[in-house]
Amino acid sequence: MKNEKKYLFDDPKNVKRVLYILYSCCALLVILDFVIHRHVIHSWESLWGFYPLYGFVGCVILVVVATWMRSFLMRDEDYYENIELKNLGETTKEPLTKNIASKTGGHHVDD
Repeated sequence: MKNEKKYLFDDPKNVKRVLYILYSCCALLVILDFVIHRHVIHSWESLWGFYPLYGFVGCVILVVVATWMRSFLMRDEDYYENIELKNLGETTKEPLTKNIASKTGGHHVDD
């Protein structure tokens, strides 16, 4: 255990340094929002904090939609291992590659 390799973020000081850099960049961007003039097309774009709020709402909507889509896109854990091969005329619980190889003369693509 003494010869374990130490990585950059194993030291809590380095993690705190990265967080301080992140917080500093966020504070700088808030300050620049008061200084830099933006050329806006719509009037609501000139509101203070519009873009952070817009990004936050967009991310929340993305997570909600992805959670909803998960309900009908999610498959069982063994979806690809145990399938019914109705088009080959049999029902099986064996792996797909073994069944197809037996029906196609035993040749695999990787052989």
